[in-house]
Amino acid sequence: MNRRIGSALAVAVGIGAVTAAGSGWADEFTKQDQERWEKEYQTVVAKGRELWTSPKLGTNNVACAQCHPNAANTHPETYPKFQKQIGKVITLAEMINWCLRNPLQGKPLALDDPKMIAIEAYVAEERRGVALAPGKH
Repeated sequence: MNRRIGSALAVAVGIGAVTAAGSGWADEFTKQDQERWEKEYQTVVAKGRELWTSPKLGTNNVACAQCHPNAANTHPETYPKFQKQIGKVITLAEMINWCLRNPLQGKPLALDDPKMIAIEAYVAEERRGVALAPGKH
């Protein structure tokens, strides 16, 4: 056997062995784990809906839901994408902050702020099951 082919074969066999061995190391999720995680996620989604429908994020008594009832026309599955109002490709969180600053006349949220996470979770939940299509509107 050619030395080069033999080396490649040895590497491929080695990778296969590592992959096979490694698959047993992955976390195994129980039904209880999944139920607990879904419950926690739905708690965060509920907080996001509460924020979405509340005028407290801004200073002018406007709520996200006034323009986007049930997160309508937010298309979280299309981010990151070019956003005309901002003039560049942005993330969903950046769009949320743009709306907080402009239509709501409020302050932007840090990306790791629990409120931002809750709003993103609510928006995503409303569009759950829609195909991912970044860059489209």
